[in-house]
Amino acid sequence: MVYIESWDEFVDRSVHLFRADPDSTRYVMKYRHCDGKLVLKVTDNRECLKFKTDQAQDAKKMEKLNNIFFTLMARGPEVDISEVTGKEAMEAQPAKKGRGRKQ
Repeated sequence: MVYIESWDEFVDRSVHLFRADPDSTRYVMKYRHCDGKLVLKVTDNRECLKFKTDQAQDAKKMEKLNNIFFTLMARGPEVDISEVTGKEAMEAQPAKKGRGRKQ
């Protein structure tokens, strides 16, 4: 079992693992309230990837990972997940101007 420290690396390797063998890949979440720890595990019975966190802000990241896996499972492993992650949408939006008070 490998605990991966970087969230981005965990997501990339998890998606790659799912695309390599979508029939046998599993995704498990475990939350321990007494410790306040969240553990995410992706495995295909040959390789096991784990990510552990105790940060509350990582819950949003976990929700995005769930959406990625739901998309891959529903549409197939060859689908482009950039629309789910929102990376291109964030880059395409122009910067907002005039955030201060109007005078």
